[in-house]
Amino acid sequence: MNDHVSGVSYAAAGVDIEAGERAVELMKAKVARSRRPEVVDDASGFAGLFDVSALRGYERPLLATSTDGVGTKVMIAQAMGKHDTIGIDLVAMVVDDLVVCGAEPLFMTDYIACGKVVPERVADIVGGVAEGCRLAGCALVGGETAEHPGAMGPDEYDLAGAGTGVVEAAKLLGPHRVRPGDVVLGLASSGLHSNGYSLVRHIVKAAGLSLEDELPELGRPLGEELLEPTRVYALDCLALIDAADVHAFAHITGGGLAANLARSLPPTVDAVLDRGSWTPPPVFQVLAGHGRVPQAELDRTFNLGVGMCAIVAGDAADRALAVLGERGVPAWVLGEIVAGTGQARI
Repeated sequence: MNDHVSGVSYAAAGVDIEAGERAVELMKAKVARSRRPEVVDDASGFAGLFDVSALRGYERPLLATSTDGVGTKVMIAQAMGKHDTIGIDLVAMVVDDLVVCGAEPLFMTDYIACGKVVPERVADIVGGVAEGCRLAGCALVGGETAEHPGAMGPDEYDLAGAGTGVVEAAKLLGPHRVRPGDVVLGLASSGLHSNGYSLVRHIVKAAGLSLEDELPELGRPLGEELLEPTRVYALDCLALIDAADVHAFAHITGGGLAANLARSLPPTVDAVLDRGSWTPPPVFQVLAGHGRVPQAELDRTFNLGVGMCAIVAGDAADRALAVLGERGVPAWVLGEIVAGTGQARI
């Protein structure tokens, strides 16, 4: 017998099963905070169960689903050694896509791939996902952590997630409801959110900046600013639907304000936006200045301070702004809907 072969084990190949089990134990209490009453326990743990008997109250329930990740923002978290908020970013990217059609997020699952399972780090990541789910009113019903030694470095990881929501068919929001005379509201972002980080990292490197740099425009270290969690709008949007005549939403992610807003317009109207109606947060000007990034590139890469748009009936704008103000979401009249060809014009 070859002694070298006889000594081979999964652990020797770089996969630590015990570490994975410890990670699960550490995250249990955090995941429990996202629980909804419809969650049903599966003793085997192979699947997440969700009781949909409540959907009997719907006349025609439509299930909505979305999946996403957080891109290279994870590299900022890894460089900072701070892993407890990146999961919030993940949830925001998923549930705020769901709510665009008016769907209430019900539950999520996550997937984490890493070079080495460090239980405390995995628990921090999942804890962030659970906190994001709590902020969105949905449940984290399951997930998977996979160890990929050799494919990823020991400190590297990536995460993705999928969510499911429900909306009454008759209440489905979207371009079919938008008409001239509607008002476009801008809902403030918390910063960069989770898009454009490949450009961000290029600027930081090319400009010789450090994540520890305390830039006077930001009032805190650059790395902390770049790691600011994405705002979770789901519950705010649902509250807005209940209180005002909302016709459509647009989640402002990769591609920028104009491109994403245009997705929520029919081909018979334009959204005319007033660039002077808001001032982008300082981080965008910091990046533009250090990277000498032209305005057109900023526009199609970043949200520039607008994380979500709501298109409401003209006579509902004041009520909508009041509701958002009560919920602590900075918002303003960003523009109007006019006859056109399906474009968003800034």
